Amino acid sequence: MPNADSSASASAASDRRRIAAALTAPEPLNWVITGDSITHGLVHTQGGRSYPEHLHELIRGELERVRDVVLNTAISGNRIVDLLDDWDRRVASWQPDVVTLMIGTNDASDGGPREVISAADYAASLREFVARVRALGAVPVLQTPPAIDVRNAPERARIGEFADAVRQVAASEDVILVDQYARFAELGAGGGSRGDS
Repeated sequence: MPNADSSASASAASDRRRIAAALTAPEPLNWVITGDSITHGLVHTQGGRSYPEHLHELIRGELERVRDVVLNTAISGNRIVDLLDDWDRRVASWQPDVVTLMIGTNDASDGGPREVISAADYAASLREFVARVRALGAVPVLQTPPAIDVRNAPERARIGEFADAVRQVAASEDVILVDQYARFAELGAGGGSRGDS
C-alpha cells in the first residue's frame, strides 16, 4: 500500500483514504492484528470466535482478497510495553500495511505481580506504538479495550481511564479509532439490539 503521506502529515482521514484505495487495488495487503488476550482470542472466548477471526473472514472471504494476509500476533497477559519490547517479531518483520492494536486490560490492572502503571505512562507507550507503525509506512488503528464487569474484576476498575487514554492518543496523533469501550458500555446499559426476537 503506497504511503502517499509522510509520517508527519498522516492523519486518520488520510489513513482511511489509503485503506479504501488499497482495498480496491489488486496488490495484496498485510494486516497485523495485535494486543492482549482479547485479541489473542484463545483464553477467554470459551470457543467463540475472536474479532481477528471475524476480520479475517471479512477481508479474505467477503471482500475476496484471498492474497491478503491477516496475522494475529496478540499474546494473552501482555501489556503495551511487552509488545514494544517484542516489536520486530510481533509487528515489523511482517512488513504490515495496516496494524490494529487493542490492548489495555492488563495495563489497567492494579493487582497481581506486575508493577502498577498510570494511564499517562500507558498513553506514552501508545504514542510510541503509533510512531513506530507510521515509521514502517503502515496505517495504525487504535482500539479502546472493552468495558468489563468491575464487580468481578475489581483490580481492573481503572479500565475507563485507560480507554480515555486511547481516545486522547487517537485524537492527538490523528489516528483511526475503534471505540470498543463505548460500544460495550452501551450494550451493557441496554442500548444494543441482539437482532433476535
